[in-house]
Amino acid sequence: MSDYEKQNRITTRAKSKEQVEKEPKGEPGTSLPPQKHDVEIITGESSCSSPQHGKKKLLSRPQSLSIKKVKTIEGVIKRYKLALKSYRRWKRCFPQRKPNLSPKTLLVSLILMIIFILVHLVYLDWTGAEKEIVHQEAAEKQPDFSLGTTHATPSSTPNSTTNALPSAEPHLTACGVPVQSGPMIKVAHHKAYVIGSYVEHRLSSKTIRTVAIVFRSEEVQYYCLLCCDGRNISAAASLDIHSDHFEFDYGTADITCQVPTTCTTPAYVAITSQTHEGGRSVWNIQSFQSVGNQQPRTENFPYAFTVCISVMYDYMNVLGLVQAMEMFKLLGVQKVAIYKTSCYPDMQKVLDYYVRQGFVDIIPWTVSSYIEVARGWKKSDSPGELEFFGQIVALNDCVYRYMYESHYVALQDLDELILPLKEDNWTTLIPYLEKIYQHHAGFEFENNIFPLSFNKTPENTPDLWKQFEGENISSHVYRIPNDPNEFNNFKVIVNPRLVFKATVHGLLDSMGGTVRVDPKIARMYHIKSYSSKYFSPESVIRDTRLWDYADKLIPAVSEVLRQALNIQ
Repeated sequence: MSDYEKQNRITTRAKSKEQVEKEPKGEPGTSLPPQKHDVEIITGESSCSSPQHGKKKLLSRPQSLSIKKVKTIEGVIKRYKLALKSYRRWKRCFPQRKPNLSPKTLLVSLILMIIFILVHLVYLDWTGAEKEIVHQEAAEKQPDFSLGTTHATPSSTPNSTTNALPSAEPHLTACGVPVQSGPMIKVAHHKAYVIGSYVEHRLSSKTIRTVAIVFRSEEVQYYCLLCCDGRNISAAASLDIHSDHFEFDYGTADITCQVPTTCTTPAYVAITSQTHEGGRSVWNIQSFQSVGNQQPRTENFPYAFTVCISVMYDYMNVLGLVQAMEMFKLLGVQKVAIYKTSCYPDMQKVLDYYVRQGFVDIIPWTVSSYIEVARGWKKSDSPGELEFFGQIVALNDCVYRYMYESHYVALQDLDELILPLKEDNWTTLIPYLEKIYQHHAGFEFENNIFPLSFNKTPENTPDLWKQFEGENISSHVYRIPNDPNEFNNFKVIVNPRLVFKATVHGLLDSMGGTVRVDPKIARMYHIKSYSSKYFSPESVIRDTRLWDYADKLIPAVSEVLRQALNIQ
């Protein structure tokens, strides 16, 4: 070390902190006399000499970082950059020496660097999302209106084991807006939810019919916003609330609009209301929905019979489900549509098995995540805003969903079987009924209750079946007689192309109505829990019609249980 450097070191250390802070700082690349050098947080100085116009350039060692002097994120970033720059300059001057940094200093530096990286990533994410929103809004703007988005927020999540939730298809958009495949699309700013939209071919002009759930007391002018060949076209809509709402706040409704002549193929639709902002129309939609039933059929239907099951919630009857599915097959059913809210894990495995076969379609039914649904039909006895899990709206959607996919549609539950007494299956039963009744709209099958409290297990019941939850339907062969002088409920098999409005027991609006089938020809077997106070045990009638299917049903059910649940 030269005499000059030694003297500089001694002089600098002798200075007080107050004197140093008052002295001017040198800018990078400038030469300062020794007494003017920055020594604010020096732990021992070293100089760096380089000939530059005959003067010496002096640098201090890297500054230590102190969190106490920094109060903001911006300050952290600035202090970190200054320290890093100072260190690089010092290292260029003294490559042979290492900075005397304590472990505490290194730890503080590492923490600040991590904070800087996290802040940087958050900033990029925020700005990227903002740019994406701006880009989407710009892409969606039309000459006379703009599209906004609003998201439906579930009010609750079902406390079930397996739930199905609707979701937008990840790569499908229409007119710059995501397309959602499932039901329950909320209409922005209103208490209304879209379930399914379909082309109505039976009216004088082409119409879009949307099955929906609406808040009955809310008065709204709805519009159909159609995406046609990449263009948005609007049309005023009319609202028709079904009468079978049972005085609940929400009810099933049809929202219909005529398709403008400028729209040749109404592929996608959104239900909205028109608002005004800044002197122009604004359409608030969350997503578009595909419009079904584009091409009508009068023959060559993919399925002869489709069964609509609404709705499945907290279902755990594994054995009963498999028996019902295999009985449907024996009766000639080719498709079962299940509007599923929830079920247990083994149930889901069975459903997955039938879905893979192409026999079952699962429609996610998440109504209870948005609306408080009742578990009954009387508002006074069952609190809620919508009747029995929204069963009626699900049945109506099913009729339209399979209107041109299935020759006939049966509206029933999993614990119900419509059995012919003189025929083996529906394939021969329905043509026979059409012939004797000269009627082609729909047929009512009288409900007959087989109480669970009366059972007789057949001797040929496999031991395998005893391992599973649920009721063995073949054990229940005692039915309660119906009073012919009283009204008896029923379920229907209908020609869906003749139906406008369906309900739990029959139809509200159709072309031709339905006819009650003689119970000696066919009847509905309803296996359910039923209080003995409503019937006399001595009056029950032994009815073993189900056993006629045992030879085919037993091996089929056993095979499905083994395959679906991986039982050896």
